[in-house]
Amino acid sequence: MDMEKLDGYSMNIENTEKEKLKAVFPECFVEGKLDIDKLLNMCGEYITDDFEKYEFKWKGKSECLQLAQRRSTGTLRPKPDESVNFADTKNLYIKGDNLEVLKILQTSYYGRVKMIYIDPPYNTGNDFVYEDDFSDPIEHYKQVTNMATRSNPETMGRFHTAWLNMMYPRLRLAATLLRDDGVCFISIDDNEVHNLHKICDEVFGEENFIAKLIWHSRQNVDSRSLNGASIDHEYVLCYSKQSQTRLLGREIDTEKYKNPDNDHRGDWMSSSMDGLATAELRPNLHYTIINPETGKQYNPNPANGWRFQRSTIDKMIEDSRIIWPKNDNSKPRFKRYLNEINSRFTGFSSILKVDYTMAGTKELRTLMGMETVKFPKPISLMKTLIEQITSFDEEDIVLDFFSGSATTAHAVMKLNAENGGNRQFICVQLPESTDEKSEAFKAGYKNICEIGMERIRRAGAKIHAEWEEKQQLSLNENSTDEEKSESPTLDIGFKVFELDTSNLKTWDGTPVSEENVHSILERMNNMYERVKPDRTDLDMIYEIMLKMGFTLDMEVQSIQVQGKAAYVVDNFLLLIYLDQTITPEIVQELCDLEPAKLLIGKDSFDDATSMANVHYICQDKNIEFKLV
Repeated sequence: MDMEKLDGYSMNIENTEKEKLKAVFPECFVEGKLDIDKLLNMCGEYITDDFEKYEFKWKGKSECLQLAQRRSTGTLRPKPDESVNFADTKNLYIKGDNLEVLKILQTSYYGRVKMIYIDPPYNTGNDFVYEDDFSDPIEHYKQVTNMATRSNPETMGRFHTAWLNMMYPRLRLAATLLRDDGVCFISIDDNEVHNLHKICDEVFGEENFIAKLIWHSRQNVDSRSLNGASIDHEYVLCYSKQSQTRLLGREIDTEKYKNPDNDHRGDWMSSSMDGLATAELRPNLHYTIINPETGKQYNPNPANGWRFQRSTIDKMIEDSRIIWPKNDNSKPRFKRYLNEINSRFTGFSSILKVDYTMAGTKELRTLMGMETVKFPKPISLMKTLIEQITSFDEEDIVLDFFSGSATTAHAVMKLNAENGGNRQFICVQLPESTDEKSEAFKAGYKNICEIGMERIRRAGAKIHAEWEEKQQLSLNENSTDEEKSESPTLDIGFKVFELDTSNLKTWDGTPVSEENVHSILERMNNMYERVKPDRTDLDMIYEIMLKMGFTLDMEVQSIQVQGKAAYVVDNFLLLIYLDQTITPEIVQELCDLEPAKLLIGKDSFDDATSMANVHYICQDKNIEFKLV
């Protein structure tokens, strides 16, 4: 009998990608290993001796790739006391190093995120640069959280290299979380925009580049520059997961369409018939139009011509679609009908017409009552980007793993309130220490996560109050009780999680001398109970969910089985029993609940026989049984 035991590692991305490749090119695998020469030949790329090819390289790139693919044993511990509406909310706020968090999220969120937005350190010489560690990344993370912001001065000699080593593995992991129809937006300035473009081409594919959006971010001219140039803009690079993905664009203004003459074809607006070509380039667009009722003749502008050829205009005259001018200085125009428009959206301009950085600073200062984070992004920028790729009526996930002051979370809640959306946010932020001299530190905010979480609390409360007031106005005195009970809800809560080591103890294999043999016995005694003493059932539940592929927003309920606690995940998709006492009666009641999957702690069983009994009972009831 072979019972499956829960793997304590994060998702094996290499194996997942290899299996996808094997499904398409099985003949390129020999004894389980990829034959790269055969794969290239299958794709029409034949091996030559010319190794001179375009590549983007820097010191540490190969180590970055290994770092991204190295599996994590960490977990995310729930923090209900720091959360808002923990039991019901779909939103997540995660404190931790985003590299490890992105690995841990893989099993549950692989290919599920609709939009990623990040505002990484711009590498100006004073921004924090993450230094990753191969040996013990979570222990390293705990050390880092006690440090203040560090600099990456150009004098260090590897100014760009350090930044690339920080960004590359995170983007590789982020791309695997993105849905096939998803889009990634990345804010950046001139210092690294060229390098970011190159690594995004590699991670997402050149063909999946959508646009380099330009944001006029500075309101006032900067006269401090040594070269006299005031840099008043920043960029937002935009990449998709597949080339056919497109932005939604901007919704057309339907208010311009009226029906003043009661035309049976519906609402219309008046449009110009001017063209764009000279007589030399397009002679068929240069001709005289005659009003059949008055005989008046109209000639085009020689530089432009008409918009349509003569046969099209003749048909429009016949259909009464031409608007004839009432004075001699005007030209004919035509009726453009609303019901003939193929799309209610126009193309999305690469020039972002949103608020300046100053507005973002003012928004946050007003909400928090003090200066907390420098140069936060304005809400209007985030709302504009979110609207371009998410649907209001679907539970689209928006991920921001350089969350900062949590503008993304604020924008998601505000958009949902405005259009009845169900978007969810996942914010990830390293708890960097705040400056001890800052207003924020003096007010009790010891790290940036505390600022971000408090912003979400305050923004959520304000948005909900305004939204509820509108809901009350829409439900008048004549509304039935049923209508009132069916009124929509607004999710302004968030579950808080923190990165930590696994809740299960691992064996310490450090060699010891013969004189210290007692330490071996001490280690063995420590392993008697495999769950760490400071961890709760809820800690274990969420680690199990993450490593079995259940999302963190799923509902978790505690139930009693023969007086012992068990936990139901998402209406019995998963049933978890961790108590160290288990009896045949408990086993029978657990199985009678007919969960899709049943997970029981290995420590609950006295012997292999009782474990085998559960296995066979589950097999008879078609329940998937696992041990932890």
